[in-house]
Formats: sequence, C-alpha cells, structure tokens
Amino acid sequence: MIDVLNLSLPYFGLIFIGFACGKFRKLPETGLAWLNFFLLYISLPALFFRILAKTPFEQLNNLPFMIATTCATALAFTVAAVFAFIVRRRAREAVMAGLAGGYGNIGYMGPGLALATFGPQAAVPVALIFCFDSVFLFSIVPLLMALFQTGRRPLLPMIAHVGKQIVFHPLIVASWLGALAAAFHVDPPVAVDRTLQFLQNAAAPVALFALGVTVALRPFDRVPWEVPGIVAVKLLLQPLMAFAMLSLLGPFDREWIATALLMASLPPALNAFIIARQYDTWVEASSTAVLVGTMVSVLTLTTIMWLMKTGQLPI
Repeated sequence: MIDVLNLSLPYFGLIFIGFACGKFRKLPETGLAWLNFFLLYISLPALFFRILAKTPFEQLNNLPFMIATTCATALAFTVAAVFAFIVRRRAREAVMAGLAGGYGNIGYMGPGLALATFGPQAAVPVALIFCFDSVFLFSIVPLLMALFQTGRRPLLPMIAHVGKQIVFHPLIVASWLGALAAAFHVDPPVAVDRTLQFLQNAAAPVALFALGVTVALRPFDRVPWEVPGIVAVKLLLQPLMAFAMLSLLGPFDREWIATALLMASLPPALNAFIIARQYDTWVEASSTAVLVGTMVSVLTLTTIMWLMKTGQLPI
C-alpha cells in the first residue's frame, strides 16, 4: 500500500497544490492561457510522439483492444447521459453530463501515472486509449449538441467541421506522426530527441498544477443532484465496463489490461468543463463534477491501483 501511495499521492498532491495556489493567490484566469497552450500544443504532443515513435509498430495494431476500451467509454457516456436526462429532462445538458461521465483525465493525468505505475509497457495502450477515446467523444458530442440545438446547422458542413477538428487536434496529430516514425524506423537527431524529452518530462507536473488552479477558480456553491451519480458512473461503473469488455474481447497482456483499468478509473477530465463552457450548457455542474470527481478519485483510484499491484484484482 505504501508503494501505491508513493506513486499516486504525488500526482494528486500537484493537483491540490495548484488548487491551493488558485484559492489563496488571486491571479487572473487569463494567466493560464499560455500554460494551457504549452500543454496542448507543445508538451503533451512531445510526450505522445516520443512514446509512439519508440514503440515497435506491430504493437500498435491491436484492433480488439481499441474496440474494447472505446466501447467501455461509449457505454459510460451513454449511461451518464441517460441518467442526467432522467434528472434534468434537458437533452443538451445530458450530453455534457455524458461527457463528464465518460471522458477521464487521460491527457493530463493518465500518461504520467500509467507509466510511473506499470513502466514503459504501458505507453502503447495509453496512446491508443487516448486517440480512440478522443476521436469518439470529440465526434459524438458536437454532433449531438448540433442535433439538439434549436436552430440546427446544415448536417454536412457540421460533420466536415467536426472531422477537421479531430484530424488536426494536436495530440492526435502527434500520435499519428509517432506511429509513422515507428513504422518507418525514423530516429530524430539527438538534439531534437533530447528537446522532446525535456518537453515530455514537463507534461505531467504542469498539467496537474494547471488542473488544480483551473478547478480552484471555478465557482462552487452547491452540488447539483445529478453530479454524484455522474461521478459514480465515471469512477466505479466505467472501470467495471472496461473490465467486462476486455474480458469479452481478450485475451490481452496483463500490463495492457491493468493500464486500461487505470485509465478508465481516472476522474472526469477538465475538458468536460471547457466544452460545457464552450456550449454554455451545464457549466456549473461540470465544474463541480470535475472537482468532486478528482477528490473522490484519491480513494477510488488508489484502491484500484492497490488491488492490481497486490494481485487481488483477477486480471
């Protein structure tokens, strides 16, 4: 248990350090803009490119694993959205709740924690989960939000816009470039590789600190009725769904299953709040879901890591 705490608590510690700084040092939120730009366009792409470029290409071709993990995400999204619709009776808010219930912190928190817990063999499943979860959620959410919009946009231009956003997303671009580098055995020059390594090492601490600050700057007056259910779907139900899908479509390597369960157990991503604010829908509740989910995941995620480390989870 001490080993698991030594792995997980530094990650949560960085989030809560950022949270404390955001609460007690009243700096304008605009100061986070360059930090988020660095993460999204520089540091995290370097991390994903370097992970995939150094991976044997044949390991990237694992279609059953991609289907299993993406289906688990889709099921969690659907359950959370249906639950929120039953509570709220508003379709657009239900879509945002589905995003909070299905999309974990797989970009900021997932890679660093998975690599620290399971070593380099976790790199490929982390990258595959990120790419395919992002493609699914960044496709389904804009499509559903447009479908439930009062004044609907033409379908084909909207689909083209969504496709362009996915294709040119910096993390997905970095992942495909890394896969191509692995396929053609392209090794960047030493100086370039060391620069990418510096940027890769900055990704996790900067991302977690920025997450804590951003959550601290959100208003937190009350917990909407549907938020505990959404958090339960994300932290408890999605890992069970991932385990069931992996069991159904397996067998897979033990490290891949453990990595997938860890990624499924992550708290709601900050992107849930960012996208909710973009659509001006379910904004306060999404902020609360990220905050509550992050706090509760200290217990749930640490427990799942301990069960896997001690062999008590039958992988």
